[in-house]
Amino acid sequence: MALTTSLLTTKSFSNLHPKLTPFHPNTHRRRVLHTIDVHRRKYALRIVNTAAESGGSGRILFSDVVVKRRREVFSGRKWKMMDIATAGVVAAMHLLCGLAPFTFNWKALSVAIGLYVVTGLLGITLSFHRNLSHRSFKLPKWLEYAFAYCGVQALQGSPIDWVSTHRYHHQYCDSERDPHSPIEGFWFSHMSWLFDTENITQRCGEQNNVGDLEKQPFYRFLRTTYVIHPIALAIILYAIGGLPFIVWGMGVRIVWVYHITWLVNSACHVWGPQAWDTGDLSRNNWWVGILAFGEGWHNNHHAFEYSARHGLKWWQIDMTWYMIRLLEIIGLAVDVKLPTPTHIQKMAFTSKA
Repeated sequence: MALTTSLLTTKSFSNLHPKLTPFHPNTHRRRVLHTIDVHRRKYALRIVNTAAESGGSGRILFSDVVVKRRREVFSGRKWKMMDIATAGVVAAMHLLCGLAPFTFNWKALSVAIGLYVVTGLLGITLSFHRNLSHRSFKLPKWLEYAFAYCGVQALQGSPIDWVSTHRYHHQYCDSERDPHSPIEGFWFSHMSWLFDTENITQRCGEQNNVGDLEKQPFYRFLRTTYVIHPIALAIILYAIGGLPFIVWGMGVRIVWVYHITWLVNSACHVWGPQAWDTGDLSRNNWWVGILAFGEGWHNNHHAFEYSARHGLKWWQIDMTWYMIRLLEIIGLAVDVKLPTPTHIQKMAFTSKA
């Protein structure tokens, strides 16, 4: 049962949240933001859980999340070339990690850590997620493009592909149309959803929610030439440090960033408390928050999708927010969006008691 969504026009949404600019333009020049009606989503989730308890696959370990139906990705369907290529790259990176104990040196480890920060923090969490997906702040184009290029080196897809999937996740969160929800199994939400691109198209439709990126030649260029850039980085690393730099700078680092990113989709919808009445399964998970540069404060994020800051409490470590704040202080980040007092009150559990 798909969850019901409500559509707010730009005018009506601005009246509710004047600091937030909608990010979902369409071809008729109407800007529509797909937000979720909290009460309807909670009702739909109760139906999902009830159905799961009567005929589903049981609860996920150490969690109250119920698997409605476990989706089988690896058999019983025709694999597309894109699915085979994606699975091949993911498998190759994991196999490359097998050489890590035999190629270790401190320089190689330093390269891995450095690229973890550059591609993970600057590329995925700051650029792909908070800047491009949610437009939480604005950067000069040269810096926006530089950070987006860092994200390409994480080997998680082009900005257009990554952002489209993520926006669909928020639009259909934890419903049967969500590209990656644990209601279909923990491992499906963690990684196996990646290997069935046709499933995403069937659930969500074509990529018609990224017009803001598709109209920019730079992002179209990255989508067309996506594969070239990680290969170029691998050649450079090999030229500088040989096989150890390839194993650690590509294999170990990419797999590390893979699973940290994927844990936001899986663990942060399964384990941890919910601070806000979002009506979905999003949780605040402290250890993912540390590993993923602040992305683990996921219930905060789902409550205030537009916010540049995810760690809303002083003790909620959010390295991505610290970087954005630094950029704001030096004048490079502008129009930085934060939750409004009205919205905070609206999303609090007590406000609906």
